[in-house]
Amino acid sequence: MKFFVDTAEVDAIAELNDLGMVDGVTTNPSLIMKSGRDILEVTKEIAAMVDGPVSAEVVALEADQMIEEGRKLAKIAENIAVKVPLTWDGLKACKVLSDEGNMVNVTLCFSVNQALLAAKAGATFISPFIGRLDDINLDGMELIADIRTVYDNFGFETQILAASIRSVNHIADSARIGADVITAPPNVIKAMASHPLTDKGLATFMADWEKTGQKIL
Repeated sequence: MKFFVDTAEVDAIAELNDLGMVDGVTTNPSLIMKSGRDILEVTKEIAAMVDGPVSAEVVALEADQMIEEGRKLAKIAENIAVKVPLTWDGLKACKVLSDEGNMVNVTLCFSVNQALLAAKAGATFISPFIGRLDDINLDGMELIADIRTVYDNFGFETQILAASIRSVNHIADSARIGADVITAPPNVIKAMASHPLTDKGLATFMADWEKTGQKIL
């Protein structure tokens, strides 16, 4: 499974990238706003830092404008994936941009039907939003599983990018189901290393080591 980092904070990306934990990055207008940076400037910096795809999102709502914005974003670097919303206009933009050889991430997916349309339009990635479905008492993981089944049935090459990840359980469940990629905030990825039994065991080891009176350095 590939790990994408869902942030526009370059320091957080750099820390995870140095550990080999970054296969790509996803951004969106909200994350750009939180960073306080210019979208073109920060996207260029991120794309130079990581080897994998960096999703940069259009903000237009009509297909023609999405296409123009997507072309501009794609010129930032070779590893840019243009991010478009799963609307009819977004699908039109996806088709044009993907036919031109660009990676396209179709975002805000909440149904299998939407995922089917995105794959038919040539999407590189489809981004089902797990957490937002859970928020309205629907099973986000069920959607990931259903898309996996449908894509495998018909051999679609579109990669399932599990998004709106809220917890480490979301990541583990996505891996079990067979999502190709997850994108999660840095703090959620780092939380994967934590377990109360690890903390308890380490505390026991340190207490016993202190009793020996020894030092390694």
